[in-house]
Amino acid sequence: MSDVKKGNYGYSRTVALSYEQAVERVTATLKEQGFGILTEIDVKATLKKKLDKDFTKYVILGACNPTLAHQALTGEVGIGLLLPCNVTVYEDPDSGKTVVSVLDPETMVTLTGRKDIEPLARQARDKVVAALEAV
Repeated sequence: MSDVKKGNYGYSRTVALSYEQAVERVTATLKEQGFGILTEIDVKATLKKKLDKDFTKYVILGACNPTLAHQALTGEVGIGLLLPCNVTVYEDPDSGKTVVSVLDPETMVTLTGRKDIEPLARQARDKVVAALEAV
């Protein structure tokens, strides 16, 4: 495996790209894996606007693979609360490097207690990790 690291909630990777380049690149690599970006939350801008607080460049992308989402929702309609797959990109203020992270769908599916959905979560995990590795 590449320099992708497993964390508590998902997988992350520090990349030698600017923040803007990393956002563009992860969006493209997710698309290659069948994901589109449904939401984009600019955390830096939101915290400045709502709290007048400065924060590092940070975005939360809501990535969705329609085929996998449909299969998951067909198997468990309530799983919509766990969708879409969150992806974060932020500029590490200490190192000046950019960190890209993806939520581990297998971690999320454990909340359902549904063993029959686990293979689908593994498939989603493989796709988001592949996208992360390609950034």
